[in-house]
Amino acid sequence: MPLKPSSPDADVSALLPGVEDQRFMRFSLPFLAVWLALVLIIGTIAWSYLLSNLAQDRKSAEASALREAEILATSYAGHLSKTIDAIDQLCLYIRHGWKMSGGKLDLSALGDSGSTGPFPTRIGLYVSLASADGDILTSTLPVNEPFNVGEETYFLAQTSSGSDELFIGRPRYGMLSKQTVTHFSRKLIAEDGGFAGIVIISVVPEYFITGYDQLSLGRHGLLAILGTDRQVRVARIGDQVHTPPSEVITEAPPIDAPTGTTILDGGKYFNDGRSRYLGWQATERYAMIAVAGMDQQDALSAVAKANAETIMHGAVASVALSLFALLASLSLARLSWRKQQLKQLHDTYRTATERGNDGFFIMRPQWDDDGNIADFRVIDCNEQGARIMKYRRGELIGLSISSIYSSTDAKELNRLLRAAYEKRHLEREIDARKVRAVAADWLQLSISRPDGDLAVTIRDISQAKAHVAELERIGSEDALTRLPNRHWLKQYLPDALAAAKTSKQMLALLFIDLDGFKAVNDTMGHEIGDELLRNAGRRLQEAVRPHDIVARIGGDEFVVVTEKMMHKADAGHVAQRILHSFETPFRLSQGTHSVGTSIGISVFPDDGMDADTLMNHADMAMYAVKMNGKRNYRYFDVQFSESVQRRHQTEAELRHALEHSQFIVYYQPRIHLASGRMSSMEALVRWAHPEHGVIEPQAFIPLAEETGLIVQLGEQVIDKVCAQLAYWLKHGREIVPVSINVSARQFTSTDIAATLSAALKRHQVNAHLVEIELTESSMMASSQEVCEVLAAMQRMGVKLLVDDFGTGYSSLAQLQELDFDTLKVDKAFTARLGSNEASNVFYTAIITMAHSLGMKVVAEGVETADQVRHLTALRCDEIQGFFIARPLPPSERQAAFALEMPG
Repeated sequence: MPLKPSSPDADVSALLPGVEDQRFMRFSLPFLAVWLALVLIIGTIAWSYLLSNLAQDRKSAEASALREAEILATSYAGHLSKTIDAIDQLCLYIRHGWKMSGGKLDLSALGDSGSTGPFPTRIGLYVSLASADGDILTSTLPVNEPFNVGEETYFLAQTSSGSDELFIGRPRYGMLSKQTVTHFSRKLIAEDGGFAGIVIISVVPEYFITGYDQLSLGRHGLLAILGTDRQVRVARIGDQVHTPPSEVITEAPPIDAPTGTTILDGGKYFNDGRSRYLGWQATERYAMIAVAGMDQQDALSAVAKANAETIMHGAVASVALSLFALLASLSLARLSWRKQQLKQLHDTYRTATERGNDGFFIMRPQWDDDGNIADFRVIDCNEQGARIMKYRRGELIGLSISSIYSSTDAKELNRLLRAAYEKRHLEREIDARKVRAVAADWLQLSISRPDGDLAVTIRDISQAKAHVAELERIGSEDALTRLPNRHWLKQYLPDALAAAKTSKQMLALLFIDLDGFKAVNDTMGHEIGDELLRNAGRRLQEAVRPHDIVARIGGDEFVVVTEKMMHKADAGHVAQRILHSFETPFRLSQGTHSVGTSIGISVFPDDGMDADTLMNHADMAMYAVKMNGKRNYRYFDVQFSESVQRRHQTEAELRHALEHSQFIVYYQPRIHLASGRMSSMEALVRWAHPEHGVIEPQAFIPLAEETGLIVQLGEQVIDKVCAQLAYWLKHGREIVPVSINVSARQFTSTDIAATLSAALKRHQVNAHLVEIELTESSMMASSQEVCEVLAAMQRMGVKLLVDDFGTGYSSLAQLQELDFDTLKVDKAFTARLGSNEASNVFYTAIITMAHSLGMKVVAEGVETADQVRHLTALRCDEIQGFFIARPLPPSERQAAFALEMPG
């Protein structure tokens, strides 16, 4: 017969070994209910915590996507500004070419479809010139019939504008290019300053968004340019380019600041229905907004995958927990001691896996005899964690930190683990590039202590760090020379100055400008200029000390940072090496070219305590070198700085004076020696300064010449003299002509005949009442050009005078060819008259020569009666000087002067 249990307890014992009576069942049934309820509560809490962390991971991923979109938008805004700057430079280059060719520039040969032309049409950039009436004069596009753009927006904008600025249009269909383009235009300025037409550069939209980086933006990322009205000018999603009227963005995005980020709903804002994380950045000088958008699905794909795996792991863990709870309740008597151990292990695993599928470890502290933590041992890990540590999972479990790492690395990691054990939580980024036992460059470390063990999560963030580092490198490196740029220098100098102050050492800035670079760049082209700059950067690096820093701050300007100096002369030694290194000509692809350097030096702390002051002072010292012959170096000098500041202040006041008409004209008479009566008056300008009173011309004319303001000043003097002549004609009876001084720069830079003609016509003054005085240096240009200008004035009836004769370089042949009316002998010769026979002979020769050429002679600077007697004996025609009268302000009527001949 089969055996039967002798009692109910025997059944229980058969099911639950180790339990000998029915009391276990009576205990386990109510405990099962409590246990299941407890398991349900724990599961609910665990899932709530898990879902909360998943939501936090999603928020972190969204924040990261917004930051990346903002970085890309900022980078693209800079690229867009540089692109538009390049287009504007091209406009100015074409305008300069048009001007230099006398308006005969032919663009048709420059726009062939091949790759050899300066403006190949395959890149989608077309250049045209239009006349003042809007007719296309020439273009890189074929123009087979007359074409007029007079009603186009880019033409009307230039005709209605009073300033010389770049016009930027919206993308539209180009009638000449037969495709959608964005038009840029600038004025063509005639010789008289009038409007002569426009330069038109038409650019296909794809030209502005070639910087689309699919690696960063993904297949559905957005790159767009918006106007300040938030309307799309051009956009690109993936490989597809969209221009108006294509509505890739169906509603204007909520952009209300120069820069920022936001999340846009795809159903509301995009025609493809995909939501995006948007970053934008307004350009600094142009009314455009650069926009970069990260596709939401692409940005969250990794997080979604990780979350799905985490939820799956959580579901598996929940099922396992339920089975474990059921089995544990049935085998409570025998396995009660194991329940707590399994619960601890479950809690530890749960904490370690909360951050997704990154590498995780469970570390158990190892205690020494004194009760202190001496080491930590790996009691479990996942495959990802073992891979990062360059181990197999089975090999890594059981090893201690001290056996995995070198003594130095083990000591540092044990210190972090002990700190986490004490604080119960620690997060940190670790640079693992020098740790051989780690298969990553950068790790994100998160440590928690839910119980007696540590849950350690590590994430490989090497790619993210490399991406950020690359963005920082691009922002801090000069693209042409690969040297640090101005932005990097501004970030570096404050820390370098702080270190120099702490160590009580000197630091020097060497501001370097290349002498002769502009000539190479202008004559050989920008490509050769760029090649020269790259070679110059390398030569500078070779010339300075190994620990010195060379940076390019723009154009042909470089800065060398010389640190750890004990003596100020150390900077001079570096400058000497740089000067010597540039003595050898540069061998470029199109020949050998020689350039030098002008170097200005400022030293911390003597010349300034902050970066901006030192840069300004080094620049000022370099300027001093430029003014004194170039190809040398010079330390900053306070006195020179003050003189430059005074000069700048005077220049600013001079510009203000021109804008507010603070200049007045005095008049000094000329006397005809034969009759003793006044024959003419010379107009002499004075500055009626509101604080310093009337200023003589020698105090401001040289500065006006140097800065080019002499041109505007000369035009004002011509206008004031004509206005004064008109006034005298109205209030007087007879008046004598007035001579006006025209500087060499004004004569060569402007159409003086046109300026004078306009003033005479404006004030209704006859041309015979005006004389023009020109210095000998004005005649040093091409004689054909000079003759044409002088002939134009003589045809008007204006008499021409050679001023300060004897101080310049004019020859007898030049005077004969240019056909002047009067010759004014410089006062230096008049002052020596009568002092010796040679002076009289020289003066006699001048008068005889002038009379033989049909010119009258005026002696300047006559101050004594003895000089008048000598000039009368030499048959001089007219005299002028303090002996007759000093320059006087204008009166109600033109003053009358008569000379009483000395006996």
